[in-house]
Amino acid sequence: MSEVEEIADEFVRVWFDENPVAPSLLGLPGDHGRLADPSAETEQRFRARYTQLADEAEAAEGDSVTRGVVVQQARAAVDRIDVAEVEFSVSDTLSAPVLAPLTLLPLVTLDDDEKAAGHLSRLEAIPSLVDTVIDRQRDAVVPGFLVQAGAEFLGRYLEQPGTDPLRLEGHSFVERQEELLAEVVRPAFARYRDFLNDELKPRALSAEQAGLCWQPDGERRYARLIRVHTTTEHTAQELHETGLRLIDALAEEYRELGSRVWGLSSLPDIFHHLRTDPELRWRSGEELLEGARSAIRNAEAVAPQWFRTVPGQSCEVRPVPPAEADGGTIAYYMRPDFAGTRQGIYYANTAHAEERFRHTSEAIAFHEAVPGHHFQLSSATNLDGVPLLRKLADVNSYVEGWGLYAERLADEMGLYSSDVSRFGMLTQDSMRAGRLVVDTGMHALGWSRQQAVDYLREHTPMAPLEIELEIDRYAGCPGQALSYMVGRLEFERVRAEAERALGEAFDIRDFHDAVLGQGILPLAVLDAVVRDWVAAVR
Repeated sequence: MSEVEEIADEFVRVWFDENPVAPSLLGLPGDHGRLADPSAETEQRFRARYTQLADEAEAAEGDSVTRGVVVQQARAAVDRIDVAEVEFSVSDTLSAPVLAPLTLLPLVTLDDDEKAAGHLSRLEAIPSLVDTVIDRQRDAVVPGFLVQAGAEFLGRYLEQPGTDPLRLEGHSFVERQEELLAEVVRPAFARYRDFLNDELKPRALSAEQAGLCWQPDGERRYARLIRVHTTTEHTAQELHETGLRLIDALAEEYRELGSRVWGLSSLPDIFHHLRTDPELRWRSGEELLEGARSAIRNAEAVAPQWFRTVPGQSCEVRPVPPAEADGGTIAYYMRPDFAGTRQGIYYANTAHAEERFRHTSEAIAFHEAVPGHHFQLSSATNLDGVPLLRKLADVNSYVEGWGLYAERLADEMGLYSSDVSRFGMLTQDSMRAGRLVVDTGMHALGWSRQQAVDYLREHTPMAPLEIELEIDRYAGCPGQALSYMVGRLEFERVRAEAERALGEAFDIRDFHDAVLGQGILPLAVLDAVVRDWVAAVR
């Protein structure tokens, strides 16, 4: 093992120490009875260790790809700590430190007695987590609509004790689990809900001050989050302008398709038709799920023509859990674990299905499942001969960039069942281009929540329900939404350069193996990998 590979393994050990639920979710060895400690003192201890690992990796001998991943991940970990997300994250169910356990702990597979006992220990630890976060947020000043969203999420949880997502089945701890849920867990979450309502809400910022730029040191913190989520040095203004240009270009695609399908060339008319045609709505949540399953089956059938390596395990489709659904995102993917006990799962939001678009379903399935995240993350999980870090690195621009690239790739593959479904592809594209505009608008340029909502209403045909939820997600998780389009543009750029360089020798199957076959990569490392592949093919 090379020096840099040893450092990569040490990074994973430190990262698992900081995020102990991660190895449980991934089916890897770890301390399965701990929750993260979000105290400032603990964060600074990890900051020092990450800084040391980054410095060591930069000077270490060994594989340049692994070195690039270690350095980026360690520097990003430092950025995250310096941004102090725990102090303003109150609403996002995957990143807010108090809310995330309600989403993540139910996904842990309790396949042995140690993990079963660990689940009880984690339930016992929730009050400590809640109290530590309350202490970190005592002086927080965040937008009131995010405070309300977090409180409402917990309210829905507390109102349904009979369907508590933390109630896990199949072990002999039923009685003790019920005691903890009733006497320890729910009172702790109620305490946090009351903290949000009674302490944070009265001093919260207005919806006119929706972004991080209105909070202390917000512009610097947002710049660091851009670097974390995109792995680039792009400025907020550069990304804002890129989004505006993409929105203008997409308008021409809408007009061409609208004229051909419905005889409509006015963008407002096309958007109105997409938003109001009752035939473009689902009749039920189950119908929505079956639409996703059908799209995935069709994609799996033609995938070998576009990929040399195809995952051996299919993707399961499930509805987003009820506690998350009302305030949650459109869809998300949970990768398979390394122990082989959980396959990849595509979660589709079936809440208010009759308000959700039928024509976007295929594009979303291609993004989240096949040929998107399921192919990408299953490939990473099954790689041989690379450090574990490269199988699980937290690189949003690579992961989400591939998902968005997959939506357009699906068009090349002939997967969209109709021109109407291609409107779904354009809708998803304009949402991601719009994210560059509204995320930077709120967090760097001082936009209000309503300005952001109005921009997406005017420039995308997204459903009003989804626009409101998406804007709240961008406000609550600054910078993450930028990663999709930034990453997609990079995948397209390196592919175009490879096609030009190789000419007739370019094979799309080999290109896809090249970009998926080295693990999860920062964008600069992805560029170097593709350049090396091109040189080898030549």
